[in-house]
Amino acid sequence: MIDKLEFFIALANQKHFGRAAEECGVTQPTLSAAIRQLEDQLGVMLVSRGSRFQGLTPEGQRVLEWARRIVGDSRTMREEMRAARKGLAGHIRIAAIPTALAMVQKITTPFQERHPDVTFSILSRNSLQVLSLLENLEIDAGITYLENEPLGRVTSVPLYAERYHLITAAGSPFSERETVTWKEVGDLRLCLLTADMQNRRIINRHLAEAGATAKPTLESHSMIVLFSHVQTGRWASIMPKNIADSFGFPADIHKIPITEPDAEHLVGLVATHREPFTPLVSALLHEARLLAEENRSR
Repeated sequence: MIDKLEFFIALANQKHFGRAAEECGVTQPTLSAAIRQLEDQLGVMLVSRGSRFQGLTPEGQRVLEWARRIVGDSRTMREEMRAARKGLAGHIRIAAIPTALAMVQKITTPFQERHPDVTFSILSRNSLQVLSLLENLEIDAGITYLENEPLGRVTSVPLYAERYHLITAAGSPFSERETVTWKEVGDLRLCLLTADMQNRRIINRHLAEAGATAKPTLESHSMIVLFSHVQTGRWASIMPKNIADSFGFPADIHKIPITEPDAEHLVGLVATHREPFTPLVSALLHEARLLAEENRSR
C-alpha cells in the first residue's frame, strides 16, 4: 500500500504517467497497474483517464491528502528507526528564495559539523514553489517570507528581517547620499528579480505606496545576474542588505538605506507541520532556532 501511495503522489505531482514512472524508477505499465490496484482496494476512481492523464477525481484529491500524510508518517518512522540504529544520517532537501540563498550556509555548516553523515541539496525557488514542494513531500524544509502571503499548515522559525538598500555604483545618482526614498529610486534604471518572486512583489508594493512604479530594464531569477549588472555602473538595484553584504561588493559599489518607509520583512525556515517530525527535520529546526537566537542577540 505504501508503494502504491508513493506512485500516486508522484503521478499527482508530475501529471504524466511516463514522468511519474521515471521518478519512481519503475516502468509505466507497472505504475499504471499499481494505481488501478489502489483504486480497486479503495473502491473509487482516483484518476480521470483518456488517452493521457486528465487530472484527479474529487475522490482522488481526497486520497492524495491521506497519501501525503501516510507516506510522510512512513518516512518518519523509517528515518527514526535508522537514527536509532546508526545515529543521525541521511539527506536533507531545502528550497530557498533567492534572497536567502547566501545565508543557508549559516544553518547547513554548523549542522553538518554536528552531524557529519548528513548531506544536503539546496534549491533556488520562489516562495510559492517552496510551499508547493513542501506540500508534495519533494523537500524537507524551505526558507521563505513568513508574513506577507499565506503559508498554510507549516511550522516556522523566524530567522532574520530583510531591510532594503539601493545598490548602485559610485558616480551614479544618489550614490553619495546617506539615505534615499522609495519614490526616488523608482526613477532609476533598475535591475530586479522577476515578477513571480515575492521579493519583487514586496518592492513593487513599497514603490506603489510611495507613488512610484517599478520599471526595471532588466529582470532575472538570479541575484548573481543582478550583482554583475550593478557592477557595470549602468544599473542600480534594490536588495536586502544582508545578501548585498554577503557578496562583499568592491568600494565603488554603494549600499544606501531606503526610507519612507524603512521597511523590513521577516524570513524564516518552514517545515510541514507534523508530530513527530523526522529526526532530520527536528534537528534542522533546532539548528534554525539556534541561528535565530544568535541573530536576536546581535
